[in-house]
Amino acid sequence: MILNGAFEPQALSQLWDRKWPECPPFAHWLPGRYPDHWVRFRSLPESKRYPDSAAEYAIVLDRHYTVLSELNPGSHLLIITAEWTDTPQTTPQRWPRRSEVTPTSRHWQTLIEEPDEEPDFRSHTQLYAEARPWQPDTIDTLLRAVADDEINGVLLGPPDLGWLYHPYDGGADVIVSTRAERDELKARHPTWLSDHPAGL
Repeated sequence: MILNGAFEPQALSQLWDRKWPECPPFAHWLPGRYPDHWVRFRSLPESKRYPDSAAEYAIVLDRHYTVLSELNPGSHLLIITAEWTDTPQTTPQRWPRRSEVTPTSRHWQTLIEEPDEEPDFRSHTQLYAEARPWQPDTIDTLLRAVADDEINGVLLGPPDLGWLYHPYDGGADVIVSTRAERDELKARHPTWLSDHPAGL
């Protein structure tokens, strides 16, 4: 499905439907569709949302890369990013920063999150994908842009989509294939968990 960073859109769509049939690739829907497979980690102590110093950016990156390394992407990391347009056309886009931090990504598919909305108010989600050789530090620019709320709707995973990682400004949602894997992740990083009763 992925060779030298390239992917085939139809094959990726079929793989997604096989691995995550309960949810289209809307990152923010995943916790609700897979609650028994989901854990949320905060990216800064005391659930601080935004980093404002070099030391805090270092903490954000360290936490993301620690969990990603534990999940073990293998040789490549699949990067899915989102953009929004007012029509099915891929331009003009509302968040131009996305193409700056993932300049080699290719359009994957177009989805409508709220198809019952009036056409004049309907938003089209444009999904892009790419694969990069995996190593810690390979997506620093992307993760910093997420931390600063310059882009959102990002999903990361291995080429077989065996797990999903959704970084957002303030933390990350992790969706794994079993409850046992989820519980093991939670046990490894108890101080990174939210104190919200629902884990939000």
